[in-house]
Amino acid sequence: MPTRRDFVKTLALGAAALAAPRRLPAAAAAGRPNFVFFLADDLGWRDLGCFGSSFYETPNVDRLAKRGMRFTDAYAACPVCSPTRASIMTGKHPVRTGITTFIGAPQPDQWKGNTRLLPAPYATRLALEEVTLAEALKAGGYATFFAGKWHLGPEGFWPENQGFDVNMGGTDAGGPYGGNKYFSPYGNPRLKDGPPGEHLPDRLATETAKFIEAHKDRPFIAYLAFYSVHVPLMAREDLKKKYEEKAKALAPDGRPRFIPEGANQARQVQDHAVYAGMVEAMDLAVGKVLKKLEDLGLDRNTVVVFMSDNGGLSTAEGSPTSNVPLRAGKGWLYEGGIREPMIVRWPGVTAPGSVCASPVTSTDFYPTMLEMAGLPPRPEQHIDGASFVPLLKGGSMSRGPIFWHYPHYSNQGGSPGAAVRFGDWKLIEFFEDRRVELYNLREDVGEKTDLAKSNSAKAWELLDLLHAWQKATGAKFPSPNPGYRASK
Repeated sequence: MPTRRDFVKTLALGAAALAAPRRLPAAAAAGRPNFVFFLADDLGWRDLGCFGSSFYETPNVDRLAKRGMRFTDAYAACPVCSPTRASIMTGKHPVRTGITTFIGAPQPDQWKGNTRLLPAPYATRLALEEVTLAEALKAGGYATFFAGKWHLGPEGFWPENQGFDVNMGGTDAGGPYGGNKYFSPYGNPRLKDGPPGEHLPDRLATETAKFIEAHKDRPFIAYLAFYSVHVPLMAREDLKKKYEEKAKALAPDGRPRFIPEGANQARQVQDHAVYAGMVEAMDLAVGKVLKKLEDLGLDRNTVVVFMSDNGGLSTAEGSPTSNVPLRAGKGWLYEGGIREPMIVRWPGVTAPGSVCASPVTSTDFYPTMLEMAGLPPRPEQHIDGASFVPLLKGGSMSRGPIFWHYPHYSNQGGSPGAAVRFGDWKLIEFFEDRRVELYNLREDVGEKTDLAKSNSAKAWELLDLLHAWQKATGAKFPSPNPGYRASK
């Protein structure tokens, strides 16, 4: 494992890599793999059957896991959506893109909350100067397709401006808020309305399948970024009824339905019928795309990735899911907010049904997919990402520490803070009072026992590492709120 000294040296050399532009690669050669990338929205670590859910039914994603590699320690770069989505597109940590919270959140001068701190300012669009993953693949001869949720800036910064040949549904919206929301008419300027009542996840899958068939004779990336399972909580009526009956049949297990998490309550049981119907509808959409690959004989040369952008929603906005055994959920720096269900199927490379416990994070997709495609790395772009191809081949890799920096208050109860995981150890620093918590995730994945006092040496080691990284990356911090009034 790299030492702290090795890591600090790497940080010092990072700026030099930015000054080394690379010539764009020539057109892709025959035989390069295709890519299908499924990105779920707000799907929790335990929201799939193959990740332990006994309530939600996800046979298509479960089948994908049986044919590929399941990552148990995969992370989003942020506990909310836009920053993670930008990290996949750029290979950079949110502090470098400037998008450190969801786009649309209040800036410091707009903040109305009675909180100790004002949130840090953040960028409201993904800069066009970034060479996105789509642009890198397109320059290598790939046809590029996007469907679903974008949420990385206003018009002019949408998928078609960031390397995607086709954009079906990607706008500045963070959810399906127009028209009839998850059902047609959608009121989406990048997705024509379908027949009344058409279901959005199925429509996005249909458009993805059409693109695949139209481009079956050349390398392609089809990036399906679901709006599912983000609020509003809406399900097909038949699926809702199915899970209402299933919930009624559940035997009591003695667990409380909710427990305190800060000033909020965290759901402990998966039994929300509408949310379950949304999960299954997403799974059916995955199945439609996978079937198209199989029908065309493309499944043998297509890498399939499944990932979520942040943890499951468990402490607010209906609290529809439980991330247990993980703590908390979306909007928090505890594992429930950042650990994600991730699967990669690379035919002929990943061992079917394999499981990997090595930590990886969303910035890692960029260099990994370039290596899979046989394209040159772009170290000036994916500064924070590391290729996990060795893991996919059954080997090992030294990923180094993984960092989070979230200088904002979340809609789900989380407060400004930062975190680092290095090996089995994870430290969280809370900015309001500079309190730290330390956990050994191998022994305590639920983050129930804070070891900061009993193992102060490890806490100081990780805190020093975190602060060095923040300084090297120019991370922005919240400021004192002059309008804060302490409660009596």
